[in-house]
Amino acid sequence: MELDVADDTGCSKRQKIPQSRCNERCAPGYRKASKIGHQDCCYDCVSCSEGEMSHITDSEICHRCPEDGWPDEGKVKCVPKTYAFLSYEEDDIVVIFVFTSVLLSVVTAIILGIFICYWDSPIVKANNRTVSLVLLVSILLSFLCIFLFLDRPVDITCMLRQTIFGIFFSISVSSVLSKTITVCIAFKATKPGSLWRKLIGVKTSNYVIGICSSVQVLICVSWMSVSPPYQEFDMTSYTDQIFIQCNEGSDIWFYSMLGYMGFLAAVSFVLAFMVRTLPDSFNEAKYITFSMLVFCSVWIAMIPAYLSTKGKYMVAMEIFAILGSSAGLLGCIFLPKCFIIIMKRDINWSQSQRHRLR
Repeated sequence: MELDVADDTGCSKRQKIPQSRCNERCAPGYRKASKIGHQDCCYDCVSCSEGEMSHITDSEICHRCPEDGWPDEGKVKCVPKTYAFLSYEEDDIVVIFVFTSVLLSVVTAIILGIFICYWDSPIVKANNRTVSLVLLVSILLSFLCIFLFLDRPVDITCMLRQTIFGIFFSISVSSVLSKTITVCIAFKATKPGSLWRKLIGVKTSNYVIGICSSVQVLICVSWMSVSPPYQEFDMTSYTDQIFIQCNEGSDIWFYSMLGYMGFLAAVSFVLAFMVRTLPDSFNEAKYITFSMLVFCSVWIAMIPAYLSTKGKYMVAMEIFAILGSSAGLLGCIFLPKCFIIIMKRDINWSQSQRHRLR
């Protein structure tokens, strides 16, 4: 600071007045912090904490940015937060999910074509070929439903993603349960005139799939009517971003949907495990046992991981569980059959001849 003063001759001249401070001023983006045991004019300049800014020199305090804002690189002003979601352009994991989903969908479509081409083959007829067709279509739709979980969510996709996923998966697991019940009934119906013989047929399988799937449809419809999912802006998962996610609306209905699906899978696993060693041509029980073991393992491992993550990783965990469990059903139940149809035609032919002799 300069001031005009008069010398001995009466002429004025400018002189610097010493400032009562022992350090430089704090620049914007910093605040003053007192030094213990020193005069008030002595202080340290401390950078503003995360989420705070100061735009004046020698600021006493830093100001926190609003919930939808974040300090710039110099912590001088607040700038709007960017929006985050599982994006096709920004997230490499989305490309992996899309590639995996398309690949598994193509494999499922090829297996479906093989089953249609060999519709009258004994290995296709075993354990109800119509149920196998329903199971393949539901697995195919389960692979494709992951696209509802990708990109920016809106209210309609939030409502569709869980309901469509829950219904398709319930149809898949109900079909597996129907196959398992068919195997169990077949081994019970050994005596002529037995009540079990009356239960063997397409109608029983259709009833099992229809009733079990209808319960899941009822759960989802009730969920959408009482407390449907909706788009939500998560301000806390990321410090400098706003994550756009789906709020499930009601955790009770969400876990009821998952719990019912788990119940169907557990019943299928127990029944298939009980009859897995019974001798019969093309007995599916052991394949169903392995498929349900993979299915249950994936979802049991997913639930704690899902609850312990947030943001993009939470959505990614659910997508991984959908792809992993569906691939388990496809691989364990249908790939062994396709191997026999394509590579072991003599086995299939011999079984066909045996059935004709009967």
